[in-house]
Amino acid sequence: MKILVVDDSSIMRKIVTRTLRQAGFGGHDIEEAENGVDALAKIEADAPDVVLTDWNMPEMTGIELARAMNERELGIPFAFITSECTTEMKNQANEAGAVAFLTKPFTAESMQSVLGKILD
Repeated sequence: MKILVVDDSSIMRKIVTRTLRQAGFGGHDIEEAENGVDALAKIEADAPDVVLTDWNMPEMTGIELARAMNERELGIPFAFITSECTTEMKNQANEAGAVAFLTKPFTAESMQSVLGKILD
């Protein structure tokens, strides 16, 4: 399975990748993108099986990325990994079709619990 991790912080992308491996998803192919624009280009060039995206990023936010993916009818599952977690954000994520919403800071256990159903 190919996972695309989207976050404007290179350190956070590495933390997500490391935690994915600690959570038991080490056998997956993990790629990175630094914002929604970069992610969309990578998705269109070589579609991943799932997208894990931050919410707040420059150029194109995570929710804008989700909506762009929906407009293109890509059918790729996506989840948010973000430090903010308001009811409005969760509602927008659900309306956009997000399969999961994981709040930072996270642990390998919380990642397994939230993302296990889509990554196993």
